[in-house]
Amino acid sequence: IDKSNSGKVGWVLITGLVAVAGAIWMQETRTTTLFTDAIVLDPFSTFFKLIVILATILVSIVSLQSGELDKYRKGEYFSLLGIVVFGLFLMVSAVDLIMVYLSIEIVSIMSFVLAGYLKQNTRSNEAALKYVVYGAFSSGIMLFGLSYIYGLTGSTNYFQIQQSLASMGSESHTAILMALIMVLAGFGYKISAVPFHFWTPDVYEGAPTTITAYLSVAPKAGAFAMMIRFFNQVLADGGAMDGLNSSSLATLPWADILSILAVITMTLGNVVAIQQDNIKRMLAYSSVAHAGYMLLAMPVMSGESIYAIMVYLVMYLFMNLGAFFVVITIKNKTGGETFDDYKGLGWEMPLIGVVMTVFMMSLTGLPPTAG
Repeated sequence: IDKSNSGKVGWVLITGLVAVAGAIWMQETRTTTLFTDAIVLDPFSTFFKLIVILATILVSIVSLQSGELDKYRKGEYFSLLGIVVFGLFLMVSAVDLIMVYLSIEIVSIMSFVLAGYLKQNTRSNEAALKYVVYGAFSSGIMLFGLSYIYGLTGSTNYFQIQQSLASMGSESHTAILMALIMVLAGFGYKISAVPFHFWTPDVYEGAPTTITAYLSVAPKAGAFAMMIRFFNQVLADGGAMDGLNSSSLATLPWADILSILAVITMTLGNVVAIQQDNIKRMLAYSSVAHAGYMLLAMPVMSGESIYAIMVYLVMYLFMNLGAFFVVITIKNKTGGETFDDYKGLGWEMPLIGVVMTVFMMSLTGLPPTAG
């Protein structure tokens, strides 16, 4: 696509996403399965699809004005974003191990390309390379865990897996736990949970800022949706974990593992964020910490905790994208990303300074903001 016309692809993507959002909003609320029960259409997936669409539309609008991308063809950029949306739609609806893995790979491969989209920028190339290496490693571990679950149960469907696991005796719990831990490693990579977060600061710093903003919200939301559905339906037959108490799987220390993971993720993300001198790296570690906050609701896994994660994601979308959009605005004007470049921001650009302060307060969780 010619560079002078490549921006039109962005408007095509935005228009298409608005139409898709309308179609999703008007679809029936009853639960429907498709492709031999590989994906499910329900209110839960509808919510996360709308989150993904909103994040993509906002990022696409800002991308059209991004100075970072002016030297490059934006047509391919927006096409890749559209493929990521498709992959995320599959992620939030997947109830089959094969579909889970395929959707993760669709999102991951497109994200690798987008992270290295500034091909003449050394940091962008480094970010893409690290993203590929860490992504391949975590995908391999997750695939091993998924294949282990298939070997134990003889099925890739969530509902059949739940029935098989629940009927197994305690002698199989060690094998089940090992498989779940390996699958959790794949989920942890997508949500940037410690210790699977090592790719996050380098990729966030080197990738185009618009993609950094997008990676911090849309794939994270999709991964949480996939993670919630997996634990809810594989371990408790879709009963928001309420049914786990009557199952032999209740003895598995899954809640303890998730709790420890959440606490470590929250702590390390906040502590390391304080030490950064690059705004994108600071927001990267902030993203790690917020993953810990949302992960903290996972061990409870009641209907209320799932609702809390969903509400948190809506607030997180606006405050995190808002902070990154301020970073993009300042970078378009100054070309800088370090805190030294932000000195005197309140005097030179008072409105931008106030807006950034509000977003930082929200990310910190100070009243009366939504954080």
